[in-house]
Amino acid sequence: MDTRLQKLLSHVSTEELAELTSRFIKIPSHWDVPDKEVEMVKAVAAFLDSENIPYELNHVEGERYNIIACLKGTGGGSSLSLAGHLDTVPPYNMNVDPFGGKIETDRVWGRGTVDMKGADACMLLTLAAFKRAGVELAGDLYFAGVLAEETNSDGAESLIESGYRTDGVIIGEPSGIQYSIGHRGLEWIEVEFFGKTAHGGVPEEGINAILQATRFITRVQEKIVPMLKERYHPHMGPSVMNFGKIEGGLQPSTVAGSCTLQLDRRYLPWESVASLMKEYQDVIDDLSAEDPTFKAELRLLDIGIMNKYEHVALETAPDEPIVDAIKYALEEVHKKPAGLSTKHGWTDAALFRHYGNMPTVVYGPGDLVRAHGPEEYITFKELEDGFRTYLLAAMKFCGVC
Repeated sequence: MDTRLQKLLSHVSTEELAELTSRFIKIPSHWDVPDKEVEMVKAVAAFLDSENIPYELNHVEGERYNIIACLKGTGGGSSLSLAGHLDTVPPYNMNVDPFGGKIETDRVWGRGTVDMKGADACMLLTLAAFKRAGVELAGDLYFAGVLAEETNSDGAESLIESGYRTDGVIIGEPSGIQYSIGHRGLEWIEVEFFGKTAHGGVPEEGINAILQATRFITRVQEKIVPMLKERYHPHMGPSVMNFGKIEGGLQPSTVAGSCTLQLDRRYLPWESVASLMKEYQDVIDDLSAEDPTFKAELRLLDIGIMNKYEHVALETAPDEPIVDAIKYALEEVHKKPAGLSTKHGWTDAALFRHYGNMPTVVYGPGDLVRAHGPEEYITFKELEDGFRTYLLAAMKFCGVC
């Protein structure tokens, strides 16, 4: 083992990785908390103060700030951001105490352990390890703690709009022992169908909006879904869609006068929001031409997705130095070829890459299957592996003096 790596590892224990993760889990930071991530930012700042690592706050909205820490390099190396979001989804119906931060045997329990406060702890302790050990990098090493990835990504957007740039970015979303250099873009779409209410005893007097919706669904399945299966990207898989929610009508004895359908559309880099919306509008237009009583309105679902940015796809070239760095690190830690995942959900990585023009990869400790789940946890081994991977990636990418 490289003596410098050995020195770095000696300054951070497994217990400290678990304890810092637990400390963060005890701080609720989801969208139903009145001040959202404010207390998490304070906790990160307190940790950085204790390590004498300088940081800056980047204003997002009101009292909400991103927090950016930096270890300056000696010069001549590439700059790297270890970036993690500080928010989580709400606890929903968890089977464990979501904010207890319980440390038990070989794991830490609670909301956000894998998505992604465990990764945040690993990233922060990566900076601390270099600081404590006195091992200098040639390039600057940053921790970027951003807000609201689980809602409107205004944290990442504000940071990029501020002019923040580094030569590479690692986003700490849970990916097990794999990494991602691409994932699909995302839009949620709503279709509203307009019928005519009537008594259930004389249904022929009305126009059933639920039946109109089923006609639309059937036509989409026949016309659009087969086309999507033919669209494929080697780093992110096929273009896909899902009918996620439908609501309509008032009661069983009344012909439904209205119905709404919501769908999730995951798209590839050569597709656009305009092109995918046109495909659904063409279906509506065809059905309207066949039946003058068919009336429907298509719109993007207003879920507060960013202020200026779209939910674009992530696409990082496989020969980028940051890709080489994460592959090298994973292979050193796990002693086998690094696996490329094509199944990752949407992340802030797309914004860093597309709007910030920063080559970006996704890698973080923990299994994505546990994220948002009723029994979310991260193991000590996953934390150890994540910490080692970030250390090695930083040494490879930034250069060690």
